[in-house]
Amino acid sequence: MTWPATDRYDIQAAPDGLAFIQDLLNTLSAGKPRETDLLLARDTAQTWLNETWRHQSLQLSRPPVELGDEDVEHLRAFRDSLRERLATAAEGAEDGQESILKSQLEATLRLAPDGTVHAEPAGSGWNAVVSLILIEMLNAQRNDQWRRLKVCRSERCQVTFFDRSRNNSAVWHDVRRCGHPANLRAYRARQRAQTHEQTTV
Repeated sequence: MTWPATDRYDIQAAPDGLAFIQDLLNTLSAGKPRETDLLLARDTAQTWLNETWRHQSLQLSRPPVELGDEDVEHLRAFRDSLRERLATAAEGAEDGQESILKSQLEATLRLAPDGTVHAEPAGSGWNAVVSLILIEMLNAQRNDQWRRLKVCRSERCQVTFFDRSRNNSAVWHDVRRCGHPANLRAYRARQRAQTHEQTTV
């Protein structure tokens, strides 16, 4: 099984359940050229959730939840706030999106036949989706993987990727497609500024 939103941008998925969060963030309209926002309408949002909810990485026993129009609006707002948090955290800035990210939701603990305990989302609608997101965020933080989930610094791209570099220093999801063009634009801007200074002296 694949991750439908992330696959649109030809990006390698994050490990384990963190890929679900990455896929949620990549439902937005991003990339070059821009893809469709999968959370813009209820039908596309439900289709996305049905596909990702059943992914083997999540190991969920309950079926996908049904989303109403208000659920989609709340989920879209949560996605945008979480994405903004990731983008600004990489720059060491405050995002001002505290309220919607202060979520306190329930989860269900399930004992599997092999004796392992699994946390599963509780609630309905968008609350269940956010419950799953918080579970996977906790797992990623415990595995020291959360800090590697990043938003591409290119304003023309802005997809979410998993940084697999040894020192966790990547800022572009693809250096060739996003890093080199951005560096070239910055270089040309500096050249124009220097030329302007020389002509005005």
